[in-house]
Amino acid sequence: MALASTPKVVLGSIAFAIFWVLAVFPSVPFLPVGRTAGSLLGAMLMVIFRVLTPEQAYASIDLQILGLLFGTMVVSIYLERADLFQHLGKLLSWRSKGAKDLLSRVCLISAISSALFTNDTSCVVLTEFVLKIARQHNLPPRPFLLALASSANIGSSATPIGNPQNLVIAIQSKISFGNFLLGLFPAMLVGVVVNAVILLGMYWRETPSAKWKRLVWKSCVYLVTVGMLISLLMGLNMSWTAITAALALVVLDFKDAGACLEKTGIPSTLWNLMEPYSKIDRPSGIAVLAIVILVLSNLASNVPTVLLLGGRVAASAAAISSAEEKKSWLILAWVSTVAGNLSLLGSAANLIVCEQARRAPGLGYTLSFWGHLKFGVPSTIIVTAIGLTLIR
Repeated sequence: MALASTPKVVLGSIAFAIFWVLAVFPSVPFLPVGRTAGSLLGAMLMVIFRVLTPEQAYASIDLQILGLLFGTMVVSIYLERADLFQHLGKLLSWRSKGAKDLLSRVCLISAISSALFTNDTSCVVLTEFVLKIARQHNLPPRPFLLALASSANIGSSATPIGNPQNLVIAIQSKISFGNFLLGLFPAMLVGVVVNAVILLGMYWRETPSAKWKRLVWKSCVYLVTVGMLISLLMGLNMSWTAITAALALVVLDFKDAGACLEKTGIPSTLWNLMEPYSKIDRPSGIAVLAIVILVLSNLASNVPTVLLLGGRVAASAAAISSAEEKKSWLILAWVSTVAGNLSLLGSAANLIVCEQARRAPGLGYTLSFWGHLKFGVPSTIIVTAIGLTLIR
């Protein structure tokens, strides 16, 4: 895709900049509309400025992704009503051996729950638990909120249902749920550990020292959720499996359950410039590809980046071998997901934790953009690099 006309590039960049400012600073004095309305405003401006036609805007909606998100959200609602997340919250403080132990538990529980129930859901449910535990133990909230958001992003990379961009990759690449998990689980596991070590190192003075103890926890598993996960492992359609599980819970309960920057041509032009240097049959090519994905994921968001680069990256790798093509999809999934940890704007999980923490009754805490960035940049670079060496 060539660079769009100058007016479209300028107007599209203005619309994106307005969205970016409202997302990072939701209470700006001249337009205090918040992040959700800011996102809608940015999308509306893309249509008003004719960067997108109304038809193109509607066509960009992916019903399979919405189906998965709807299904997993409904399943998560019923799991919450069945007290699963309350039990997970209790695990955070059960026989705690100090702040480092608590931080490690937050990282592990956030990662696992995000891989199974999407990172956004985990952040929505667990943020208030994390704030309460920090308050009860007289600990600063920031490192624990960062642990929750960043581990949710890393953990969600391991499965196709962990986040929307992974679903896009799984659908386009036709990689099964099981192969996806096997391909990225080692990188995810090491990434969570490294991320926790970075947090402990950066906030050593904020988190009092304590003896490291191996985390032992027991999860409550529910029949419908297990059936959903088994079906996914069997290779059944992911969106319809999640929807079926959600509807089954609704029927049993008898109650109701409670990227447009691409059109400017800027991301495509960047890829065209870097593609010759992004061949994944050599370490330097993998590094360049990772940088491109990292940059675009933070400029245009990770889902649009996957939609834009997925086919191109795979085609470039397929020219080398079929094994490299599969590896390219997994690299795209890993880097685009971990890229969400770079800044507060990098992923919805970060913004959810920030909003939930700010609004928590009696526990309100503001996680600033710069406070997050100080941790996000080194963590993202280190975790991404280590994970790339483990992808097979």
